[in-house]
Amino acid sequence: MSADHTPVLCREAIGYLAATGAGGNFVDATFGRGGHCRALLERLGLGARLLALDRDQEAFKVAQALAEQDARLLPRHGRFGDISAILPDVGMTQVQGALMDLGLSSAQLDDPQRGFSFRAEGPLDMRMDTCRGATAGAWLNQASAAEIAKVIRDYGEERYAGRISRAICTARPLSNTRQLADLVTASQPRPSRGKHGATRVFQAVRIFVNDELKELQAGLQGLFDALAVGGRLAVIAFHSLEDRIVKRFFRACSASPLVPRHVPLRADEGRAPARVVAGPVRPTAAEVEANVRARSAVLRVLERIA
Repeated sequence: MSADHTPVLCREAIGYLAATGAGGNFVDATFGRGGHCRALLERLGLGARLLALDRDQEAFKVAQALAEQDARLLPRHGRFGDISAILPDVGMTQVQGALMDLGLSSAQLDDPQRGFSFRAEGPLDMRMDTCRGATAGAWLNQASAAEIAKVIRDYGEERYAGRISRAICTARPLSNTRQLADLVTASQPRPSRGKHGATRVFQAVRIFVNDELKELQAGLQGLFDALAVGGRLAVIAFHSLEDRIVKRFFRACSASPLVPRHVPLRADEGRAPARVVAGPVRPTAAEVEANVRARSAVLRVLERIA
């Protein structure tokens, strides 16, 4: 069950969600290996239900095994971008709390066969769901230099995107992660400070292959729409692109509606539908020291008030 995976900002995230009450419906939209989910189950009552969702099949298997031990857990294989269709399917019309942990799990990063990491040689896969969609290798080996450069620039914020994309096209076909990582670092005239030179490129390709930013926007909206009044949505992001989307979405939800001056309104009509409860919350120095993968994590929490 991959007990070596350490959930990031677990105490903080679960504390904000559990404060809404011990009963009702809850959602773990990114089950991973169940670290946050187990911690939340410890705080919920016997009548609560917790939807454990993940698009990764290996994660889904872990959720199924946990559900055999705890009947409150409802495991589902799927994308959180489809949450609006998934919730009615499991009989949830409203939820009291929802969590999105947008980072990769240690199990995904540490398995070379998944292709997420440049630290070990493996196939260029990078798909969250290995049963659907094109692999990273298939896309890199057929896309134009302009397409690759745009993805690397937009999703990885890589300054040498053009140089790297041309090198990829020249060296094709690419077959494994080590080949891609070496190609990227060789294409950079200056070594990166603090990060491996291939970090941004691997991030960008992974985001593109899994359509992660579009999924994030759909998931945020679907989960917020499902929140009961007083319910909370907690999101943990790990890089600036994700956190920017979350921050803007929370800001929009917590803004009062714009109406012309002197237009009469009922008391409840001028209220924002939500309020930001927390964020940005970052891991403590002790947590980062114990789990270096927590260093870039940011938690934000939104509560529905109308």
